[in-house]
Amino acid sequence: MYNSFELNESVRRALDLYSQSLIKIAFAFLKNTADAEEVAQDVFLAYLQKRPAFENGEHEKAWLIRTTINKSKNMLKAGWFRSRNPLPEDLSYLPEEEIDVLQAVLDLDKKYRIPIHLHYYEGYSIQEIATILEAKPATVGTWLARGRALLKKKIGGAEDEEVCL
Repeated sequence: MYNSFELNESVRRALDLYSQSLIKIAFAFLKNTADAEEVAQDVFLAYLQKRPAFENGEHEKAWLIRTTINKSKNMLKAGWFRSRNPLPEDLSYLPEEEIDVLQAVLDLDKKYRIPIHLHYYEGYSIQEIATILEAKPATVGTWLARGRALLKKKIGGAEDEEVCL
């Protein structure tokens, strides 16, 4: 079990290492930066409150990602969230090509959007994504293939060319 100092240091280290990734994962679900930042904040609050024990850094990161996914899903289910009309994100700071690709990814159904984000933006393997999403690796592979096909159809590209994310 952590003493108070070790826990605070552990949370600070995790915050430094993973906060941007968790915000991006939440953003892939919620399509809104402010909501994504709120979810990430809630995840770190849960870390402080629950004081989970981790086997290693990868276990810690997997717990943080799984918690981010769960909290994002909970926010999507909330009645207040579904009934609001948020302002569209200002992505003008990105190059035009990146805006088009990001918008195409965000327009995908979440069963394709989340695995694509985890694979291409976070660098996870199919096996790791399967563990995080609690799905079979073959299912994750299918989601990635279908998501890539939908992206290819939406943003174009040659038949034998893979969509660059």
